[in-house]
This record gives sequence, C-alpha cells and structure tokens, in this order.
Amino acid sequence: MAMGLDNKGFSDALVILGAAGLVIPAFARLKISPVIGFILVGLLVGPSGLGALVHEYPWLYYLTISDAHAIEPFAEFGIILLLFSIGLELSLKRLWSMRRLVFGTGAAELLGSGLIIGVAIHLTGQSWPGAIGLGLALALSSTALVLPIAGTSSPVGRSAFAMLLFEDLALVPIIFALAALGPGAGEGLSAIAGVIIGGILTIAAMFIGGRVILPRLFAQAARTKSPELFLAASLLVVIVASLATTAVGLSPIVGALLAGVLIAETDYHSEVEVMTAPFKGLALGVFLITVGMSLDLSSILENWPALLAAIVAVVAVKALVTFGLLKFAGIRNGVAAETGLLMGSPSETTLIVLGTAAQARLIMPDTASFWQTVTAIGLTITPLLAWLGQRVARRIELRGGSNESEAEIPTAGPGTVVIGFGRVGRMVADMLKVHDQPFIAVEADIDAVKAARAEGYPVIFGDVSRSELVDRLNLGRAKALILTMDDPVLSVQLTRRVRSWVPNLTIVARARDTAHAAELYRAGATDAVPETLESSLQLSEALLVDLGIAVGPVIASIHEKRDELRKEIKEAADMVREPRLRRARKAAIET
Repeated sequence: MAMGLDNKGFSDALVILGAAGLVIPAFARLKISPVIGFILVGLLVGPSGLGALVHEYPWLYYLTISDAHAIEPFAEFGIILLLFSIGLELSLKRLWSMRRLVFGTGAAELLGSGLIIGVAIHLTGQSWPGAIGLGLALALSSTALVLPIAGTSSPVGRSAFAMLLFEDLALVPIIFALAALGPGAGEGLSAIAGVIIGGILTIAAMFIGGRVILPRLFAQAARTKSPELFLAASLLVVIVASLATTAVGLSPIVGALLAGVLIAETDYHSEVEVMTAPFKGLALGVFLITVGMSLDLSSILENWPALLAAIVAVVAVKALVTFGLLKFAGIRNGVAAETGLLMGSPSETTLIVLGTAAQARLIMPDTASFWQTVTAIGLTITPLLAWLGQRVARRIELRGGSNESEAEIPTAGPGTVVIGFGRVGRMVADMLKVHDQPFIAVEADIDAVKAARAEGYPVIFGDVSRSELVDRLNLGRAKALILTMDDPVLSVQLTRRVRSWVPNLTIVARARDTAHAAELYRAGATDAVPETLESSLQLSEALLVDLGIAVGPVIASIHEKRDELRKEIKEAADMVREPRLRRARKAAIET
C-alpha cells in the first residue's frame, strides 16, 4: 500500500524521529538533559508553536505534529516500558526490604503534601472536594522523569523510587475517590474496595504464574536463537501484565513494573533489558514531546505571575514535606534535600487526576487548564530541580562533614595527598600501600568516603574547590600531590594554585587527553598522565607480547614511546624546564 506525503502518521513519525536524532546528540554535547530538549521540541512543533502557522505556510505541515492526541498512546507505552525496565533492575527481596519506606514514608509524603496543598487551594476560594482533588493531583511526582535522572541504586534513587511506587499504586484509588466525591456519585467506597481485592488477587496470580510460565517461555524463545522472537516474547509479557492490572482497575504501569520484577528473577533479564532499551528511550521521548505540546505560550505570558507563584508553592511544599519525612526516617540531610527537590514538580499522572476531577465537576474547566499548565511547566523544570538538588546536597554534606575532615587532616609528617578516590585514586592508593608510602585521600562523595573507610583507607570528606580546605591539607609538608578527579578545569586550577605557594612539591595529575596534559604542564604539574595515551600504550604492549615478542624489548619500546609522546606534549605546552619527577626518574635509572 502506497503511503503519501500527506499521511498524518508518516509526517508525525518524521518529526519524532528527527527530534530523537537531533535533540539527543545536540543536548548531550551541551551537557544539558535531553528531557528539556524533547519538551522544547514539543513546544516548537505543537499547536502553540509552528503548528499555529500551518494555515499560512502549508509547508510547515511536514515539520509539525498535526494531531497531538494521535501520539499519546505511544507516550503511554513509553512510560510502561520505563517502569518495566526499572522492574528489571529490582528483585523480590529488594522490594520486600523497601516495604516500610513505600507504605510508610511514601504514604505520608503523598497524603501530607496533598493535605497542605489542598488546604492552601481551599483558602483561595476553591470548594473542599475540588481542593482535595487538586491537592492529591499536585502531590504526585513524575516517575517518567525522576527515575531516569536518579536511577534506583543511588541513595536518592532508592528514596524517590519508594515514594513513587506508592504513588503509582495509589493512582487508581485516587481516581475512584474523586469520582465518588462528584455530584450524584454513590458507589465510590465499593468501587475502591473492589479495586483493592481485585488488585491483590491479580498480583498474586501474576507472581505465581510468572514464576512458572516465564522461565519456560523465554527458554523456548532463546532456543530459537531469533532476536525478533525474543523481543516479541518480552513485549508480550509487558502488554499482558499491563492489561491484567488495568482490567482490575489498577494502573497499567503497576503491571509493567511487576512484569519486570518477575523477569528479573529469571536468567534472561539482561537480554530482555538490552532488547527493550531502544523502544523505551524513543517512546519516553514521545511522551516528553506531548508534554511540550500541551504548553500554551500565550496563556503562559498572560498568567505568568500566578503560574510562577503556583509552581514555586507546589515545589516548596513537596520538597519540605519530603525532606522532613526522609530525615525522620533516618536518611542523611543531603540525600533528603536532593530527593525533596527532585520530587518537587508534579507528575504526568497529575494530568490524569486533573482530568478526572474536571469530569466529576469538582473543578471548573478553566481551573483544570491553569493547573495543567503548572504541571507541564513543572515537568519541564524537573532536570533543573535535580541540578539544584545536587548543589544543595553538596553544600549540606560539606557543612556537615567539614569539622570531621579538618579533624582528620594530619598536621605533621611527610606523605602523599591523593585528591579524588574513585577507581583511579583507589589504584594509586593501593600502589602506595604496597610500597609502604604514607598517604591521605580527599573525596567529595560521602558514600565513597564511608565505603573506603570501611575497607581501611585513610580517606577524608571534603571539596577541594574550597580554598580553605586546600589550605588545611598542609601541602607544604607533603611529599607529593596526586590529582585523580575527573574534572579537567578544577585540576588545572588546583595545580596552578598549589604550585604558586609550594614550588618544589611533586604534582602528578590525571589528564583526559594530550591537550589537557599540556594545560596541566603549563599550570605547573610535575607530570601529567593522559588517559588516552596510557590506554593506547597498554594495548600496544599487550598486543606485542601476544604476538610473541620478548617482554624486555617491548617494555623498553613502550617507555621510549612514552618519553617521546610526553616530550611532544611538553613542547606543545611551551615548557622550558624538565619536570622534577622526570629528573628524579632518570637519576634513579642512571644509578
């Protein structure tokens, strides 16, 4: 069947695929979240963007999405696949261990935030039923955006996931409750009870049937050695599970999450995750485009003071409630603050609850439209809230850990100071321990600090971007300074600063490439080690040895090549003097 250029599906697919192919690389290069890019694309090609000019310029038809509602099913499927992939990273044991955080902190966060927001909206003149509906709607947070940003394994991701999981479970009961509050509704409580009973029975059947059926299903698909059949089996499981939970009144994303958890218990979870990842990312991009298309620029410009006040109020209430509950639950202040800000914006499911409240005549259509705009803007700023949360958490951790860091910094005795205790810093520390060289390491990630201390490493918590912390490291008495952090700008600044007051200190710095190494040499580094150079030399050494060449000549040629390349780097840096470490190495060789 021929497909004409005027076909709506063809035109919309062209815009979506073009956005995916252009937005992700462009924003990745600018180090900006693609989430913002997709939302901006939706705003640009939507009804209030270029779509409004199609009648005047017909050729814009091929650059806009003509029917916003036509792509909504694909957006919903993207969210389902997102929850499915999250389920693949979990296990039944982990879910059970999170039960208190889910049904304790998660329930308190949703009800507490909803109550405060609802009371505030009621004070503006909204009726109690409508205020309750708006409060619960705005208390929801975005699963589709929060979890890709925070993950599920980090401290922030674990806390956010627990609360989001309760919200997903509570979504359908909230919808039924709002319908029961509407005029003429009288079956709300019985409907909720039916959903709870049906949901429990369905979930139990899925767990029992999944453990019996899924291993056999994927074993048969694996024996065919057909990637297409394996992918079809994976998508079949997701769709059936989503339909099962939808049929009993639960959200389809609950079924998708459970399907992922069940597959995670099998031997095929890694293959399933790889197969479904491209579909998840593209469909999630479609969802974000629909969010951008829901923004009306003219309405935003007309009501921007009220919209700004509403967004700030909602984010502030949710962030403070989440922070307080997580702190009460024993979570660190920094993690609690970052999680609170990340969870501050409304959710994609907020739009569903708002639609239900409007349909039940609990709120007026113009009120629903106002809060839908607030929700869309809130989703747009979620990556910015995540960025702000990281900065706030870092400040809190630094303030809380500064006394501890200062107390543990040695005040006398020569030794090596290692800045950064990731994989590179840990390797340097291990080699120093092998040769009985005293050292102390500084790391800005408190989780990494605690893990290293538990293993016996002398690591302190601190941020070397603060000059007062660097002053307290007593580098004038140190034997050497090793910079291993993955921050090229900070490493150059720190090298220049330390060299200015400790001219004879050995400074060895990790460099990303030869250009960064040259910059470090200009800043005063004794030696700079480019990752690209060393990895290529190690590959060459392994290859030559595997080809049967004697180890001695290979090592000699590798050292010769390294000296040649470093000489070129120093010449590029316009260095006149030879670094002290190199002179010391030559003297040791000659003796």
